[in-house]
Amino acid sequence: MSCFPVQERCGGTSGTPPLIALEEILRGGQTSCNHVDEVWPNLFLGDMFMSHDRYGLWKLGITHVLNAAHGKTCCKGSDDFYGTTVRYHGVPANDLPTFDLSPYFYPAAEYIHTALTAPGAKVFVHCAVGVSRSASLVLAFLMIHHGFSLVDAIRKVKESRWIFPNGGFLEQLRTLDIDLHKDGTTEADRQTT
Repeated sequence: MSCFPVQERCGGTSGTPPLIALEEILRGGQTSCNHVDEVWPNLFLGDMFMSHDRYGLWKLGITHVLNAAHGKTCCKGSDDFYGTTVRYHGVPANDLPTFDLSPYFYPAAEYIHTALTAPGAKVFVHCAVGVSRSASLVLAFLMIHHGFSLVDAIRKVKESRWIFPNGGFLEQLRTLDIDLHKDGTTEADRQTT
């Protein structure tokens, strides 16, 4: 099913769709993912398997790692693990609908944005599977720094990777979308003025 009828049922393309419509959009398009996929120029989204593959990350030219499951049993990471050639940032998120990921949206988006402004930088964002926590932070980055609506950010990432943030994270991203567009301008618009 096309995403356009979903948007029309949700009151047009300018508003933030309800959760059920977002989940319908997420079910469409890209239906698979690898251990790592480039979802935006020099921005890679992946899983814990790839996060443990230092040689694989080196081959990709990764210079920055954002771990959206920092401190969790399967996703331990640190500056020491990656060495001096990779900068590390950890977000201690649980993949539960009740977990409030929203306080990490702006700091994670800023980390990604700052990293990508450095010449030759490549950022790898991951969690355990690379479809919920880390995907939510990548969506927030696209919304905050590139002016994407939530729907457009989802579509952009889904061009390259299957993602499915849990319902709680989607609601938090909906709130971010509403906040970013409530006055008709986006953070990206405000940064250019």
